[in-house]
This record gives sequence, structure tokens and C-alpha cells, in this order.
Amino acid sequence: MAKSTVQYVCSECGWNGSKWYGKCPECGQWGTVEEFHEARPVTGSKTAAPGRTSRTQSVIVSDSSRAAAKPITEIGTETVERLSTGFSEFDRVLGGGVVPGSVTLIAGEPGIGKSTLLLQTAGNVARTAARAGNGGGETVLYISGEESQAQVRLRASRINAVEPNLLLASTTDLATALGLIEQNRPALAIVDSAQTIVSQEVDGISGGSTQVREVASALIDTAKTLDIPVFLVGHVTKDGSIAGPRTLEHLVDVVCQFEGDSETALRMLRAVKNRFGPTDEVGCFDMSGEGIEEVTDPSGLFLSGGGPGDAESAPVEGTCVTFTLDGHRSLPIEVQALVTKSVLPTPRRAVNGVDPSRIAMLTAVLYRHSKLNLLANDLYVSTIAGGQAKEPGSDLAIVGALASAATAKPVARTTCAIGEISLTGQVRPAPRMEYRLREAARLGFTTAVVPPMRKSVHIDGLHLIEASTLTDALEALGIKK
Repeated sequence: MAKSTVQYVCSECGWNGSKWYGKCPECGQWGTVEEFHEARPVTGSKTAAPGRTSRTQSVIVSDSSRAAAKPITEIGTETVERLSTGFSEFDRVLGGGVVPGSVTLIAGEPGIGKSTLLLQTAGNVARTAARAGNGGGETVLYISGEESQAQVRLRASRINAVEPNLLLASTTDLATALGLIEQNRPALAIVDSAQTIVSQEVDGISGGSTQVREVASALIDTAKTLDIPVFLVGHVTKDGSIAGPRTLEHLVDVVCQFEGDSETALRMLRAVKNRFGPTDEVGCFDMSGEGIEEVTDPSGLFLSGGGPGDAESAPVEGTCVTFTLDGHRSLPIEVQALVTKSVLPTPRRAVNGVDPSRIAMLTAVLYRHSKLNLLANDLYVSTIAGGQAKEPGSDLAIVGALASAATAKPVARTTCAIGEISLTGQVRPAPRMEYRLREAARLGFTTAVVPPMRKSVHIDGLHLIEASTLTDALEALGIKK
């Protein structure tokens, strides 16, 4: 019996060597070098590759013709038919749907809704396959290493994902999971999660670098060989990065981050890596007791009241609306500010959804160039419904909200402000201004305070007021000291 080779691998950058270091020689991170045992060859197979289970080896050997090299001119360019997840937002993030044979890693914090999203996706795919009645490949396989079959069944009943051709399995053994995929040949396979599945061919604890790499490699080989798409759930560490070796993200085809605030129902799905589509797309979902619902038009989520179209709603002091970019989508973000007299030696600066360092900078710019002194006041700045206004293009709306709260002069509900403020008090343009302004006109805004445009832009129903300095911008917003 051949002895296993011991190596040391960095979980951050993937560096490997024969000696342990407290600090990685490649990336310089401390405490990331861990012991890694190379897997033993499968018993009874002379051609078995290290770290592959017997089921995976049988598939690879029986289908070795696919590995033959071909001239590029002889390879067909027919369009690959993507599999729809049943969520238009999910499909858009993936680039139009799930590519056959691809492996997608879904990562997120505990309790954010990863398992719920994928179980509901499995129910959608199973329901569509049952209606199509294609015969082969009409089942969906959901393998859970964290819950029993009864527990998954209870959650499926709650989110209306119970379908007769949705197969549930509960196992933590890699060979069993690969055998189920090879036996059923489903239209979609979901493994929840990579940190709970264990290979008996490799030493190491569940969730360790050795086991995670082995599990991911075996699932990728099976997916490519059988041309079956696989969704793989991944845990995250306390700093938000995906648990396990960094090479896990390099091995898979698509990496998606499922994000959200536990205090709100809004969930965002972002593509961090995508070999089959763009990586700047974002999908919006709403988490409820009945499951996850997609939000195709999230514009109204980040505005208080009825938005600019609500004529009965009076303007409120201390608020201003801006438009940010999240991927290809422009979102309206309402910034709210509260200014009070401080009774503390050091005034408070409490923010939510805004960069704290920019608040200090914008307060100093307001004092220096607009003679509005807020340095001795307590400042509270927040956004609506968990929206993020951390890009520089939100500076003008933040300053407008602060000035409105300090002077008790509200900004009109039909007015928005987009622009970056420099230390010299100048207003600078934000990227893709025309795209933001068109979204503002679509939502009913009639006036936009913007920096000087490099080229003339005409948008029906939207009056543009160009302001080159902070003082001019505040006057355009109707705020005068």
C-alpha cells in the first residue's frame, strides 16, 4: 500500500510546500498554512488518479473518449441550451440560466437563505421538467449533509417546493453522493454543503482544506463527465470569505454571494466569478415565511412613502434621493439625516448604509466652502431598507440631507441629486450619469441636480440643473443658509 504524501497548503492563496510555516511565504498571511494529505489511489485500479472515489473513476474510465484532443476547427459552435432556475433574477445573474455540466458555488452567512433559495429552485426545475415530460433527465436531486430528509421535507412544504420528481437524500459520504448522481442522472444536482461532505479516501476532518478540495474536485469531475449542472453550497468565515482553500473558488465555474441584512427581508445575489456570463449583475430577492420571492423592480424598496409619484406626501426635512449603480442596475437610494446639538465632549457620528469616513470629510467641506458649521453637532445618517450609498456619487445627496436637516428646509420629493464632492468644494460627475438619469425619469422625478455634463443630455420629463460648486448645488436643492 502506497503511503500518503504530506504537504502543507495555504488556504488563502493555494501555496503548497513540504514544510510548515506560521506565515505563508507567498501571500504573507499568518496561520493559514495547514497540513494536506494527498489521497491514496483507489484500491484495485492501476489508473486511478489520486483523490478520486471508485464511482468517479468508473465514470471517467467509461467516458474517456471525451478527453481526446480535437482540432479547434472540428469543434461545433452550436448554442448550449441553458436550464432555467424558475427565477428570472437568478437566471440573469448566471448569465441567462444554468449551463449543463457547470458547477456553481453559492456562499453566504448562516441563516441568510442559501438552502431555502436552492430548495425552491429545485422545486421550480422539477415542476418545469414534469410539465415538459421529456422522459430522461426529468428529476432533480437534492443532497443534504446538514439536515435529514424529514427536515428538508418540512421546509419544502413551507415554501411550496414539494414535487414528485424532486429526490431528497441525506448523506455525508462523498462516494454515496457521487453514486446517487451517477445512478439518477438528474437534470440538476444540489449538494448542501461542501463543508459537510467527507471522502473516506482522504484523511482530515470535515470542512478542512483537504476534505473540501477533494469533495469539490470529485463533484466537478462528475458534473463535467455526465454533463449535469451542480449547485454547491459553501460556508463563509467570520470575515465573510468562503471557507476552505482559496483554490475552491478557482475550481468551480461560477461563484455567487448571497448577501443581506438579517434585520431586513431584502437579499442580494451577486456573481463574483462567472465563466459563462458577466460578473457585474445583481439579483434582488425578498425573504418571507413562505420562502423567497424575486423582486424584478426593486426601485420602490429604498424610498419612503410613495416615492415621487405620491402627490399627497409632503416633503420632509433631512432627506434627499440619489441613484447608485449595482451592476447593470440603477437603484434609487433615499438618504436620511438628523442633526442635533451635542451635549458630549466629542460629537457622535452614527451612520447606516453610508461610509463613515466620508461623513467626516463632507462635514468639513460643508464648513469650509458653504459656511455651514456642523462640526459640533451630533450627526445621524442612514438609508432606507438596507440600501447602500457608499459610492462617491452619493456625496451630493448626503450633503443635501445634512444641510436640509440643519436648516429645516426640505428638498422637493421630485428632486434627486447625483454627484461626487471634492475637497475643494467642486461637484464632479459620477460614472454612467445618463443611465442613472433615465431611471430617475422613469420613476417620476422631474428635477435632477447634477455636476456639469461633458456632453449634453436630454431626457424627456427631467429638468437638469448643473452645479459646479457645492454652494450652487445647495441653492439648486432649495437649501440656503
